[in-house]
Parts: sequence; C-alpha cells; structure tokens
Amino acid sequence: MPIASEVDLAEVFFNEEDLPYEEEILRNAYSVKHWMRYVEHKRNAPRLVINTVFERALKELPGSYKLWYNYLKTLRRQVKGKCITDGEYEEVNNAFERALVFMHKMPRIWMDYCAFMTAQCKITRTRQVFDRALRALPITQHHRIWPLYLEFLKRFDIPETAVRVWRRYLKLCPEDAEEYVEFLQSIGHLDEAAQQLASIVDNENFVSKHGKSNHQLWNELCELISKNPDKVRSLNVDGIIRGGLRRYTDQLGHLWNSLAGYYVRSGLFDRARDIYEEAIQTVTTVRDFSQVFDAYAQFEELSLSKVMEALEQNPKPSEDDEIDVELRMARFECLMERRLLLLNSVLLRQNPHNVAEWHKRVELYEGKPHEIINTYTEAVHTVQPKLAVGKLYTLWVAFAKFYETNKQLADARIVFEKAVQVDYLKVDELAGVWCEWAEMEIRQEQYEQALRIMQRATAMPKRKVAYHDDTETVQMRVYKSLKLWSMYADLEESFGTFKTCKQVYDRIIDLRICTPQIIINYGMFLEEHNYFEEAFKAYEKGIALFKWPNVYDIWNTYLTKFLHRYGGQKLERARDLFEQCLDGCPPELTKNLYLLYAKLEEQHGLARHAMAVYERATTAVKEEEMYAMFNLYVKKAAEIYGIPRTRQIYEKAIELLPEADSRKMCVLFAEMETKLGEIDRARAIYAHCSQMCDPRVTADFWQTWKEFEIRHGNEDTMREMLRIKRSIQATYNTQINMMSAALINAAVTAGEPPKDAMRALEVKAAETTARAIAAVGASGGNIMFVRGETQGGAAKEDRVVNPDEIDIDDDEEEDGENGEEGAGEAADDEDISKKVPIERQSIPAKVFGSLRPQQEDESNGMDE
Repeated sequence: MPIASEVDLAEVFFNEEDLPYEEEILRNAYSVKHWMRYVEHKRNAPRLVINTVFERALKELPGSYKLWYNYLKTLRRQVKGKCITDGEYEEVNNAFERALVFMHKMPRIWMDYCAFMTAQCKITRTRQVFDRALRALPITQHHRIWPLYLEFLKRFDIPETAVRVWRRYLKLCPEDAEEYVEFLQSIGHLDEAAQQLASIVDNENFVSKHGKSNHQLWNELCELISKNPDKVRSLNVDGIIRGGLRRYTDQLGHLWNSLAGYYVRSGLFDRARDIYEEAIQTVTTVRDFSQVFDAYAQFEELSLSKVMEALEQNPKPSEDDEIDVELRMARFECLMERRLLLLNSVLLRQNPHNVAEWHKRVELYEGKPHEIINTYTEAVHTVQPKLAVGKLYTLWVAFAKFYETNKQLADARIVFEKAVQVDYLKVDELAGVWCEWAEMEIRQEQYEQALRIMQRATAMPKRKVAYHDDTETVQMRVYKSLKLWSMYADLEESFGTFKTCKQVYDRIIDLRICTPQIIINYGMFLEEHNYFEEAFKAYEKGIALFKWPNVYDIWNTYLTKFLHRYGGQKLERARDLFEQCLDGCPPELTKNLYLLYAKLEEQHGLARHAMAVYERATTAVKEEEMYAMFNLYVKKAAEIYGIPRTRQIYEKAIELLPEADSRKMCVLFAEMETKLGEIDRARAIYAHCSQMCDPRVTADFWQTWKEFEIRHGNEDTMREMLRIKRSIQATYNTQINMMSAALINAAVTAGEPPKDAMRALEVKAAETTARAIAAVGASGGNIMFVRGETQGGAAKEDRVVNPDEIDIDDDEEEDGENGEEGAGEAADDEDISKKVPIERQSIPAKVFGSLRPQQEDESNGMDE
C-alpha cells in the first residue's frame, strides 16, 4: 500500500482521545513501544485508520520486525474470508514485498508469505516465492520452509515441478527418500520410484524412518519392478533380483517368485518357466520350495486354462492348437508328479549327508533301474562318513541288494568289496557290511564263500590295536567286533565242522569279547556233540570272566546241566560248585540257587545237610523273601523230622523277620501248637505277639486271639486277653500323645504368646489336633485314649469329667469294685457270656468285708 498523501491524511478523522498518543509520538518518534501502544489504542478503528498508523510507524522505523510482523498479520486478518481474486490480496502481497526489503533474513515473514501465497493458488508465483525464501535464508533455516513447500506440491497437481523440487529437497534431507518414493508412486512415476528404491537399498547407511529393514525395502523394490514391467524400464530387473537372491538367502522363495512374475507380466512365459525351474532346483528350504512350487503350479494351471478357453471359443481349432493344449497338459501333470522328487532334492541340498533322504529318493524312483543305480552311486560318493546323518553302511547294503534282486551277483560282490573299504565312523557299521555280505552268500547257497568272508572279516591285523581307539581305522579294529564273531560262530555251527566251530568259540573267549549268552551257547554246542566235560570247562571259563550279577545265568545253566548229567554220582564236586557259586552271590539272586542246592541234598545227600542249606537260605535271601523261605523251611522240617522240630524254626523266624511277617509267623506258630494240643503254649505265643500289635491297626490278630479264647479258654483267660489288649492300646496311645505334646510345646513356648497371626494359627491348629486325638472314640481309626464309664453314683449331668483322665486298671478285682470295664470291654464280656457257657460261683460277702455292698454283687451278675 502506498504511503498516504497529505490530502488523505487531512480527510482522516482523529478524535481528542488520540491527542496524548500523538504527542508521545512527536516526542518519541523512534520508539516502537509508543507506536505499538498507539496501534493497540486504534485496534477497533476502521481499516484505513489502523493501516495509516502502521504506515506512519514503518516510515519512521522501517527495520522494526515487530511492527512489520503485526502489520502483515493485521493485513491478512483484514482479507480473510474474501475471494482470492479481490484486489486487497494484491495490496497484502505488495506489503510482504516491501517488508522483505528489510526482513529478508526473517524466516517467519517468509513462512507467512509462502502460506499466504499458497492460499491464493498462484502456483508459479508461489513457487518463485519459495525459491526466493530458500535463497535468502541460511541453510540452517531451510527446515522451516521445506515442509510448507512440500505441502504446496502435494496440494496441486504439478508432477514435473514436484519431482524437481523433491530432488532438491533430498539433497538436504536424504533420509526422507521413502516419502519421495511414496509420492512418485502416487503420481505414477514408477520408473523413478524404482530407481530411488534401488539407491536406497544399495545405501548401507540408510535408516528408514518407518522402521523398515533393508530386506523389507528389497521386497518392496522387487514387488514394484516385477508388477510393473511396462513402466520400469531404466533398471536391470533380472540383475537386481538376482542380487537380492545372493544377499538374502533366507527369503529366496519370495524373490524367485518376483523375478518369475516380472517375466510373466512381460509376456515372456518360457523365460518365466525357466526361472521357476531354476528356482526349484536351487532353493534349500522346504518353505521356499513350497512358495516357488505353488506359484509354478498356479502359473501352469492358469496358462493351461487360458489356452483351453481360447480353444473352446474357436469353432475350428487347428492341429497345432490341440498339440499345444496336450503339451501344456503333459507339462502340468509332469510337474505335479515330480513334486515329491523335487522336495527330496531340496532336503538333500539342505543336507547332502542325510542317509534316510537318499533311501527315500531311491523309493521315489521305483521301477526305474537306471535312475536307482545313478542315485545309489551319487549317494555313496556324496555322503561323507564323518558327516553322515544315519547309518552310511545301509546305503551300500541296499545298493548291493538291488543288484542281488536283479540277479547281478558279480556286481553285488563288487559293491560289497568297495563297501568294506570305506572308513566308517563306527566299527559296528563295517561289521554290518561283512554280515550282510555273508548273508547274501547264504541266500545264494554259497556256504563256503560265506565262511571265507567271515574268516576275512575276523582276521587279525598286522599289529595289535585297541578296540576303542578312535585314531585307528575301523578296518583295524573290526576283528574284535562281537557282532562278527557271533555270526561267524553261528555259521560254523551250521555249515562248518566241530573242530572249526570250537576254534571260533575259543578265539572269542581268548579275545575277551564274549557275553554270558555266548558262553552258554558254547556249552550247549559241546553238549550236543557229547563233550560234556568240555562244556563244563567252557562254563568255568565264562565264570572266571564275569562277575555277579552277570555270571548268574552261567552258574544257573552250569549247575542245572551238571545235576542233570551226574545227579548224585559226583556229590562232593556238586557241593563244591554250589559253595563256590554262593560265595559272593548277592541276596537277590540266592533263592533259586539255595533251592537247587537243597533239592540236591534231599535227593542224593543227607537230610541234615538239606536242613542246613534251608537254614542258611533263610538269612541269605532278601528281606522280602525271608518269610517265604522260612515257610518252606518249616514245611521241609515237618516232613523230615516231624512237627515238634519246627518250634525252633518258628522261634528263629519270629526273631529275625520284620514286624509284619513276624506277626504272620506267630499266628502260624500258635495254630501249630493248637493242633498239637498245647493250648498254654499257643496262648503264650499270642501274648508275645500282642506286644507288636496295635489294636487299631492289627484288628485281625486280636480277632484271631479272641476266637482262640472262645474255643479253648475260660472267663479268666478272656479277661486276661482283654487286659493285655487295653494295656497295649494304652501304650500306643501314650506314645502318640507324647508326640502330640512335643508338637504343641514346639509351637507354643512356655508363657510366651504368638508373635504374629500365622504363628497364632499354627498354635491353634496344634491345640485342635491334640483335642481331637483325645476326644475321638475307640471305634475310629485315629490314635486316641479309651476312657472307662462308671456306673451308679451321681448322674451324668452331676458328674465332674476330667478330659485328660486315663482309666487303666491292672487289677481285675479292682475293676469289679469300681463298676464295669470300658464300653468296648463290657461289650466283649457280654458277647463272651452269650457264646460260651461259663460256670459262675458266688463269693461270700465276708471275703470283701465292707468294701463292696451286696447290691453291687447282684448288679454285676455274680449269682449262683
């Protein structure tokens, strides 16, 4: 806006309120503060008035940023909401231009000017303003201008201008290249977008603002160039994607599909098919193979369907069209049939030393002998023994068996000959090859050849080596393979002579590689040829080689065969063998040996020797078997010496056996004495056994004793039994109560209250447990006291009850004076009186004096 003239100023109306501000300005014409105070005073005045004040101020102070900023702000507010074609916009633009003469280094003025120009939609002029701003401002202030500039480019459809501006911007901020790529894709400049993405992925120092990895950017580039082959022409697509294949070996499937898709969209279908074939022949993971194969199958299927649709629409197809359809159909079927074989190839590329996968590959070639032979040949040359996963020798054996199946024995022998020269990792693998070779000769009925093969396999090396020395080759150590010698011995037994077979077994023993089973087999072989003493010598050699418990089977076989051979003819020798065997024999293996020894003495020796063997056996066997052994000892003693002689055995058994078995033995002892009529002895045995029978745990024992007393006792013996039962029960209860008291004392210290809530709960639980133990009745399974109930006297409600009272009466006479027995014993007495008629006699009252009234005698049932 031009500066107001003298005429205009005369026409402006100034009121009296403006006089103080005018006077201040006259006195301080160069004070920004006074001018701003005047502007604030005129803020509600008409546009012309306030603009005039700003113009006067700027005439005096043209270099004031504050005045220019507020003036421009006021001007923009005045044109806000008006049409952009209004002339006032141009006046504001001129004001900005005049301001920039002095304020060209102020970024705020440039930012406001650029934003104001963008709103006016004057593209060229706005671009020029942005360019002037970038030239005027230092580079450190450019970051304030570029966001507005980029927003201006996005707002209007000016692709060529935008591309040029973006290129300039990336020189300042190369990290924003991703936004540039997105912008290029949005405007359809895919070729330049691909170039920009390629430069990004080649820059190792590039860091994505969106958190994308270099691999993700590679995938975006491959997807972009593969899906738009007609628009991306300046890049070598094949080279770029193959570079990614070399760079990202863990994501090959996607990259191969991108490359093939590029050729498919380019219309080069044969080239795409070649890419798919190359991919499935080079990928090394099942995941990548699945991705490529599925895409390949889909491509062939779509190609076939398109050709068939075109053929159907053509009413008169040519012969070439039909041949093309058949060719595509055959190609698709061949691809689907090759899937398993291609997958197997992937697994073998992943690990070429996987023996199981080579076997699967052979199975896939079933019915194709040439491919099978080639596969076996490739397998045995590829798999390295030290890296093999699985048993390498199975490949050689299967290769030879394939030739054998096809009646090519010479070739099979050649394969075996090469197989035994391979440096296997373990001796067992080489031994397996020799054994399979011998078995093949046996199947072909070449028995002599099989024996010669085993003789070669077991031949001694030129120098002695240790079997477990891994530094030596397996060919040097195989002569000690038990697998080889076992088969060699079987072959000699079947097809050799007695002498050669015996030499083989002796050689096995000399090499100290035999097992107990081989010793037993050797002995049986000698027995079959009636060399019994030689067999016994073989057993003795085996016994010298092994220790317990491995030698048990040899001893068992040796003793059984010896007894079967000689019986009682060589009794002293048999006894020496048994004594030698039992010396050092562990308890868990002695039972059968002692029984065999005792049987020998019973049949051919002396009875007292047999009894001595049984007696030794009772203490030599395991604790779990002692009870059964004592029973057998008792049975044999009764048969030989009679039942009374078993008393000592029973006493010893009761002393030595564990408590549970000792109770059983006591019951058997008592039953035996009862059968002999020794009632007092039986009762004494029951009394002795009762000391280890808790009435609540061993109720069966007490029931047995009770039945015994019912049949053979009287009232006195029954009462004595009940008294013992109460005494034992009290003894067990006292032990349990002592443990409970100890627990309570441990929980509550003397006079010291619990220190925390948890301790208080524990104390309360302990007290509750103690009360429960004392209160539960005798019929329950818990441990408790039994209190007797008195009769007569005060009523129950008047009776003082002591919960800790223990009623244990030792004298049966005093029991009668104090009333009845406990509830349980009273029931037993009543039961006895019902089942067994007991003669009762009255006792004169003078015997008791004044101790017991007459009515109590009557109440106790002591009538004549």
